[in-house]
Amino acid sequence: MYAACTGEQVNKMEKTSSAQTSSARVEGARISLKDSKILCNKLRKSRVEKAKALLGDLVAKKTSLEGKYYTSASKKILEVLGSAEANAAAKGLDTDKLFIAVIKVDRGQTFMRPRSRTKLRRQQAKSANVEIVLEER
Repeated sequence: MYAACTGEQVNKMEKTSSAQTSSARVEGARISLKDSKILCNKLRKSRVEKAKALLGDLVAKKTSLEGKYYTSASKKILEVLGSAEANAAAKGLDTDKLFIAVIKVDRGQTFMRPRSRTKLRRQQAKSANVEIVLEER
């Protein structure tokens, strides 16, 4: 398992684990993977204030991305972003200089929904894992 790790991946991990970064992660979030990937691609490499403003506008339905609001995914990503910003403040980083270095969403655990009716049993519910790394510039 460790032999498959290339030098490029190790350098990327070392770069994000420096003292100038902070991170937050949530596993098993009940949000759409497809919707959250669209939001992550939009938010990558942007400032934290700008990202929070965009997510807040999406939740309040003031702006839309391609005609959609993505409210549930926006709420969860906004929550994780706030947690990462609080972690940065606890580390002593300047919150005005923070930007999103890494934001990624992976497929989470799939589980069966417990239902009492026969036709509703064995429905699969999906989840997503969200990780955000903030860096100070």
